[in-house]
Amino acid sequence: MNNLKLGVEVISAHDLAPKDGQGSVNACVELHFDHQKFRTTIKEKDLNPVWNEQFYFNISDPSYLPNLYLEAYVYHINQASNSKSSLGKVRLSGSSFVPYPDSVALHYPLEKQHIFSRVKGELGLKVFLTDDPSVRPSNPLPAVDSFLSTPPPVRSHQTPDQFTGPNPNFFSENRAESVQTFHHLPREQHQQHSTAPVGDQPVRYAAEMKSEPPRIVRMFSSSSSQQPVDFQLKETSPFLGGGRVVGGRVIPGEKAGAYDLVEKMQYLFVRVVKARELPAKDLTGSLDPYVEVRLGNFKGTTRHFEKKANPEWNEVFAFSRERLQASFLEVVVKDKDLVKDDFVGIVRFDLNEVPTRVPPDSPLAPEWYRLEDKKGEKIKGELMLAIWYGTQADECFPYALHSDAILPPDSAAALSSHIRGKVYHAPRLWYVRVNIIEAQDIVVSDKSRIPDLFARARIGHQILRTKTIQSRTGNCQWNEEFMFVAAEPFEDHLILSVEDRVSASKEEVIGHVHVPLGSVDRRADDRAILPKWLNLKKPVAVDVDQLKEEKFSSKIQVRICLDGGYHVFDESTHYSSDLRPTAKQLWKPPIGLLELGILNADGLHPMKTREGRGTADTYCVAKYGQKWVRTRTIIDNLSPRFNEQYTWDVYDPATVLTVGVFDNCQLVERVSGSNGPKDMHVGKVRIRLSTLESGRVYTHTYPLIVLHSSGVKKMGELHLAIRFSSTSTFNLLYQYSRPLLPKMHYARPLLLMQQEMLRHQAVQIVAARLGRMEPPLRREVVEYMTDAHSHLWSMRRSKANFFRLMSVFSGLFSVGKWFGDVCAWKNPITTVLVHILFVMLVCFPELILPTIFLYMFLIGLWNYRFRPRYPPHMNTRISHADAAHPDELDEEFDTFPTSRGAELVRMRYDRLRSVAGRIQTVVGDVATQGERLQLLLSWRDPRATMMFLVFCLLAAMVLYVTPFQVVAVIAGFYLMRHPRFRHKMPSLPLNFFRRLPARTDSLL
Repeated sequence: MNNLKLGVEVISAHDLAPKDGQGSVNACVELHFDHQKFRTTIKEKDLNPVWNEQFYFNISDPSYLPNLYLEAYVYHINQASNSKSSLGKVRLSGSSFVPYPDSVALHYPLEKQHIFSRVKGELGLKVFLTDDPSVRPSNPLPAVDSFLSTPPPVRSHQTPDQFTGPNPNFFSENRAESVQTFHHLPREQHQQHSTAPVGDQPVRYAAEMKSEPPRIVRMFSSSSSQQPVDFQLKETSPFLGGGRVVGGRVIPGEKAGAYDLVEKMQYLFVRVVKARELPAKDLTGSLDPYVEVRLGNFKGTTRHFEKKANPEWNEVFAFSRERLQASFLEVVVKDKDLVKDDFVGIVRFDLNEVPTRVPPDSPLAPEWYRLEDKKGEKIKGELMLAIWYGTQADECFPYALHSDAILPPDSAAALSSHIRGKVYHAPRLWYVRVNIIEAQDIVVSDKSRIPDLFARARIGHQILRTKTIQSRTGNCQWNEEFMFVAAEPFEDHLILSVEDRVSASKEEVIGHVHVPLGSVDRRADDRAILPKWLNLKKPVAVDVDQLKEEKFSSKIQVRICLDGGYHVFDESTHYSSDLRPTAKQLWKPPIGLLELGILNADGLHPMKTREGRGTADTYCVAKYGQKWVRTRTIIDNLSPRFNEQYTWDVYDPATVLTVGVFDNCQLVERVSGSNGPKDMHVGKVRIRLSTLESGRVYTHTYPLIVLHSSGVKKMGELHLAIRFSSTSTFNLLYQYSRPLLPKMHYARPLLLMQQEMLRHQAVQIVAARLGRMEPPLRREVVEYMTDAHSHLWSMRRSKANFFRLMSVFSGLFSVGKWFGDVCAWKNPITTVLVHILFVMLVCFPELILPTIFLYMFLIGLWNYRFRPRYPPHMNTRISHADAAHPDELDEEFDTFPTSRGAELVRMRYDRLRSVAGRIQTVVGDVATQGERLQLLLSWRDPRATMMFLVFCLLAAMVLYVTPFQVVAVIAGFYLMRHPRFRHKMPSLPLNFFRRLPARTDSLL
């Protein structure tokens, strides 16, 4: 039975347009949804009515909910004439409805119901979905009103095919599971973009066809930004599941499956389900069974059960078909023993008889097999197995123990979870706004002194405090506002306390209060939050083991709310992968789909030694939005092949996908109580979606460039396949006209330092939450992927930013140099043509702006031939990494606070003072020129001011009687006069300007 209902709380309206001729209105709200209609009460003579009334609509078909609309009409009721006039309406799409825990009150601007309507004001609504069976739908209005005739609601005639979202089942029991499993299969409607045929007959290639050699891609046209060939991007033409990729287009080969951006890899899957009636091997008659799957040199082992003759494992093993070293598979049941494990029984399979399964076929049914002894004779006991050939599209692939991920002998079997691929969903982050206003009736223990009172606010490890105030009356007022970061589900409480600073090293708690964040009001806009008085409690110790609370009369007044209208940054603002606000009601539908195929890595640098040789145990992590993905770990391989594909919904093209490669250092026995060694980063790749063409498949090898204290180093190459598909070109282009950040960032902007502090706290919260999952995504991985330490000082980055700024102004410098050559008559023909063009623009000034825009259009059209066809990548020359001094790199990798010696720190401090001194001089010179202009009319230099005023008077008289075109032509010709008529000494206006005073005389 369908219990899903739509709840609508009509809160209030404000600033409505007057309609009754007396500057007021009799307002009510009509709600229309799914052929149902409800109406609020009438608020007479009120331009800012408040209702706070709730209504519940039945939802006839939840699958059709995204195509339905909720319409709220605001009317003025004229009871004398039994008529109504429109004050505006609000129309909400069903795709924006969220469950009740995620709903917040929003104030929507009223829209015109008719083209000639005059409306203003806003309507406050809280819209949510609920499946609570105890909630009954509201009584609908009668079909014919007693005194009103209401127009029928406007229904959308969209077909279900126009809705690209999934079937909304918000309250199913498998909701959490669906969140964790949406990373495998891309949507069908997006696959057609990558399989466009070339010509009339599609060219088909054999699966074993070799890839073309990679082509080096030069990313920057300027020679100054070119970097070594080893550090450049290389375009490839691999044969993927959908076919051969040539120039970004896919030439279809075999039938494309769900994994069309990775190479199809064949695996032998062995599923060990359970056993029954196993024979006893110990003298006590017990059995500790486990299963060993052997195929050539590969061996996989299940966990063992103690004293259990009918164990159930349900574990899957995957063996790469191209690396099979035997024609028979052996599945051995053994008894775990302290000295030597006993043989129980064996089952052998001929690999030539193993069936092949192709999804979406149903899973292969397991079968009971009778155990045999070493001589091949049947013995007591049976083992349930399922064996088949499949690809990485098989649903068992993420959970299987792979042959290329078999743990080394010195590793514990309990660490097998650290090598499996997983998808992580980062917690939803909120900003908590706390405004501490005042406190009253504060009683301190020592009444002989004037207390120094301050308030402290704390959420988890985030602690902020107000300024200290001396109060004789026991009342103090701060009115200070603080911002915190909290993650759902809320685990930490907001703790407010009032404290007395008794001495420099002692602070006494007068009272405190705990506020659960789940009970705090949520808002998605800038509406006012009412203050609340909270009672402060003071625990008094009676003895060591017991505390009692005594009644306490002190109070504190605060405003607390969860701000859902902001986007909580948990990564560097330059590389953000998600810009949506926290409140789900403000989310817009996705504009496209991002598909990533992690193919392989090649030429990796050894990260550890094993058995006297260098090796690496690598895995990849990709982050976009709140979804993190982690591939399986490939053990003992410097050229691992992953071939895993993932998808993300895209809400904004101005976002960045980050892919990192790490070396797994957790595959050793940990010391008790130890957190284990840190995973080492191999390198990462950033790809901005706005640089990608829609529907094109980008297949490149990206160099993994890492900066060490010894210099820049290439750690290998990562081969990726990327495709960005847009659902609507119009929606994609319209996104460029929308603000980059949510509305609250502009209505109540955060300070830069405050935002950086909140970002640091957000990274710590995300790292702590992801570190509690299984397998954990470790803190060092999260910090590396989010550039948590990018705000720290670096001489190299400062130089890189300076040269970036110089390159931005290089165009202006080039224009100035060209104009100087024109004025110097180095090319007389060019100078004469510039004179003619100048005279034309002066005589016809209306041609100036069209000429400028036409010039920019022609330049852009010319540059279209040389447009970059490949995504940008990290550049060592632009990063100033190839020319950085070793001491500068050592300073960049130093800890904060520093761990270097005093002499080295003193030398770096002196160097920083020298650089800052030069910057100080430049800033002072710029300020001096500006002050000369400001003081020109201030009579600071009376003679200069008098001369300038006389000049202004004469210039006004001349310009009044002389046409502007004549003055402009004379000034232009004088500026571009021949060098024969120039002097080597500075001009008169420049001499006059340089003699003007500035405020440098007032500096100490």
